[in-house]
Amino acid sequence: MNTPALPEPGIRVSLSELIEMRHRVREVQLFSTPSQRSPLIGLHHSKLRGRGVDFDQVRVYQAGDDVRTIDWRVTARTQEPHTKLFHEERERPIFIMVEQSRRLFFGSGLMFKSVLAAQAASLIGWAALGHNDRVGGLVYGDNEHYEIKPRRSKQSLLQLLNRLVRVNQSLSTEGEPANDDLGMALRRAREVLRPGSLVIVICDERALSDGAEQQLSLLSRHCDLLLLPLSDPLDHALPAAGLLRFAEHGAQLELDTLNFELRQSYRAQAEARIARWELLAQKLRVLLMPLSTQSEMVEQLREYLNPQRPGKSQ
Repeated sequence: MNTPALPEPGIRVSLSELIEMRHRVREVQLFSTPSQRSPLIGLHHSKLRGRGVDFDQVRVYQAGDDVRTIDWRVTARTQEPHTKLFHEERERPIFIMVEQSRRLFFGSGLMFKSVLAAQAASLIGWAALGHNDRVGGLVYGDNEHYEIKPRRSKQSLLQLLNRLVRVNQSLSTEGEPANDDLGMALRRAREVLRPGSLVIVICDERALSDGAEQQLSLLSRHCDLLLLPLSDPLDHALPAAGLLRFAEHGAQLELDTLNFELRQSYRAQAEARIARWELLAQKLRVLLMPLSTQSEMVEQLREYLNPQRPGKSQ
């Protein structure tokens, strides 16, 4: 019973598979050039003072300076207004939050959603490390979480990937799902992350509860966000496959998938989930990149980030 599951392509991931993902970073321009200090293409905010900047020096206040940067201690001591100057950080913490729950242990496309999540986290991690940023993250799901502090080292990323693989290989259809595990994980991220961090949220599309949405809104005030909700074709539409029977923990369910109204209602619920993610991203002004098990992960990211050169690597 306790024998660890062997890696099965598309169903479970291996550490070697996630390490090999580093060779695919060139295929997707996830990060900009050093001269353009944008954490991700299309994802750069300057609305919050202190985001991505370090204190540099104090000088005499000049017309046009932001009054929020006035150094009141120096001003009081010198009796002349002084303001703080900031310079941009060379690196920023990048925190990859990746779900690995029994909810993701499913797939009807090229892979399970749990594998898609692991692949996306790995690719982003290698890209961030190559961009000289500090990388860490949180692997969470089913009432457990494992936190890796962001550091600018390959060891930190490997620690995150190793934990990700261990949780992935322990997934099964048994056990009880957590009640809003995304909301709890986001609450933890708010406690440990410094302002200006870039937070990558990789989770099931169905995970957006009221609590999770509230936590994302709070987190977005101090951090940049990239949202990657995951889905499977069967999350969006039921096939006309006749009578389907499901059983779990003694409970049974029968669905007549030939029922047109049932299929319409199922599709409507999926469309509502998609619309909720889109509305939230617009409200928070953050980048949304939904991923599906139906297509290869790197190809999907390339379509989002490099639309001007489809199918070409850099």
